[in-house]
Amino acid sequence: MVHFVLKLPNQNSWAYCMIKNLRYIIIAGLIVNGSAVAQHKILKMQWNIAANLPGQNGNPSVGFAGPVTGNDKGVFIVGGGANFPDSFPWQGGKKKYYNEVYLFHCKKDQLKLVTQKFVLPESIAYPACSPTANGIFYAGGENENGISAKAWLMQWDAKTKKIIFKNLPQLPVPVSNAAATRIGNLVFVAGGETPTDASAQWVCIDLKNIEKGWKPLTNIPHPVSHTVLAALNENQIMLAGGRKKNSNGISDLYHDVYLYDISKNEWQQKASLPYSLSAGTGVSINKDEMVIFGGDRGNTFHEVEKTIAAIKNENDESKKQSLILQKNNLLSTHPGFSKEILHYAISSGKWDTIGEIPFATPVTTTAVEWGSCILIPSGEIKAGVRSPHILQVSF
Repeated sequence: MVHFVLKLPNQNSWAYCMIKNLRYIIIAGLIVNGSAVAQHKILKMQWNIAANLPGQNGNPSVGFAGPVTGNDKGVFIVGGGANFPDSFPWQGGKKKYYNEVYLFHCKKDQLKLVTQKFVLPESIAYPACSPTANGIFYAGGENENGISAKAWLMQWDAKTKKIIFKNLPQLPVPVSNAAATRIGNLVFVAGGETPTDASAQWVCIDLKNIEKGWKPLTNIPHPVSHTVLAALNENQIMLAGGRKKNSNGISDLYHDVYLYDISKNEWQQKASLPYSLSAGTGVSINKDEMVIFGGDRGNTFHEVEKTIAAIKNENDESKKQSLILQKNNLLSTHPGFSKEILHYAISSGKWDTIGEIPFATPVTTTAVEWGSCILIPSGEIKAGVRSPHILQVSF
């Protein structure tokens, strides 16, 4: 707290009147701008690499996109995900899905890998994930068999040193790249990709009454996948950005932001993001604010989609080969994703840029609150390229 000490001259003097008025102006200014001062506190962010994922067969890890992740009973878990272990997709590389689970304990603010081996019930990548009081929830996603509707609760048993997996009722619609958040015992799932387009589904399940299954709620205003979802408080959930693939191969990219009111079961549109953004990560802070860490603005993504669509429609073989080279060049020279950190407060009703991520920005992963910090594990940092790092940011 800043204290102002003013020594006033004689009360009958002109100087006394001026300084007295100045004192009231300063105090009034501090009161009016109190909320702005509070918001600026989050400008101070400390980033570091909390840990690296272990490699296999003596090789360093290349990381994973779309991992299952979260924290439960003092452990942090990263499992599953997908990557291209042999070569990039534009070089003919095949995507591989994983079921390995990496478990970390936190000691002296450092993540320490547990060498014990764990696996998921099946390989999966790009599920909707959210830590809960009852374990780590994840649902949907995809693997070699296609898009899944399965839902799980992953729990750490400290006594037996085992991970317990509990089956939950399947999602009403199989989706990949959906988003999840929780309030109390309720878990909410938003949107996601289907084999042909995207879903507007908005459903919730009560983890204390799972036999009742998924409850349909008022649909999201438009179908969306790769969105950022965060519960701000006990009654409000914010959904920001995302995208929707279309039958013509060109996706809609969104900068729309919506606030869901649980008591009214309705969506309200809020101030849009400064630009279209998808596949980023985000969390809520202070019960009425949201922070988004990077994401894909979609410039290169759109160009690649347009080129792929042109390849499909081109009958001239020489022109088709030229377009393929153009597409491969776009992918191989991918610049990475937005480093900007965006902040929104209900009180101000606007988005501000409050900093930049000092590392390559990971997308298609989930930001997880861990004590007083946020962990962002692995994820995609360029087309076909994953990160082996678990990033940590403290406010």
